Amino acid sequence: MQSFRAASSDALAALAERVEGSATAADDLFSVAASLRAEGALRRFVTDASLPDDARSGLVAELFDGKVESGTVELLKDAVRRRWTRSRDLADALEHLGVVAAVRSSGQEAGRVVDELFAVRGLVDDNAALRDAFSDRARSAADKAGLVDNLLGGKVLPATLVLVKQALAGTHRSVAAALEEYERVAADAYGQDVATVRVARPLDDRETDRLTTALSQQYGRAVHLNVVVDPAVIGGIKVEIDGDVIDGTISSRLDAARRKIAG
Repeated sequence: MQSFRAASSDALAALAERVEGSATAADDLFSVAASLRAEGALRRFVTDASLPDDARSGLVAELFDGKVESGTVELLKDAVRRRWTRSRDLADALEHLGVVAAVRSSGQEAGRVVDELFAVRGLVDDNAALRDAFSDRARSAADKAGLVDNLLGGKVLPATLVLVKQALAGTHRSVAAALEEYERVAADAYGQDVATVRVARPLDDRETDRLTTALSQQYGRAVHLNVVVDPAVIGGIKVEIDGDVIDGTISSRLDAARRKIAG
């Protein structure tokens, strides 16, 4: 999914402040986003800044009143009154807001949602059969949702289950990519950044605390660590956060040395 720029970024930030924390609101927002993606004429109409605000908000009220919660209808009316850099940004923003609604529904366990999404992404990355099942176009959405229920039901928070099912919608290049994006949105909704940390062995509590503190001070915000144990690292640590890569691994130094010798 694309990043938001200019007017779309401002609109999304304002709308995020209004999102209710409930699984129903999340489902409603995901459903409306899917409708806008499927109906190009509707999407273009409600994002056409040359049309009166009342015409756009009135149409979404007529279409969705009684089909989604009243709070979601009010949020949609607000959304279509705002300016969007690109027509498709509105649907992407509603999906983003759906993720926020799901995360907020978990209350103080939002950090656990981030951890669970990370764990599920690792499971998908490591299991080719599962990836194939999730990407199989011959399988219905209901069938794939049932697979998620069988795999994760009773093992993760309801918010996590909602988000994993949404990751199957095909709005990202892959299920893993969707889960990674949802991790970032979930952490942001919880007031944190996400750092993926690759190490050769698990970090102990002291090392975890020191790294978390250092990154939080450097980036000026609380940081949630997703730790990946990767023997290929050999030693040292690699951190990916906010598009930055801090690579202090022995493997990277060996690669640099090899390139220098070869050159």
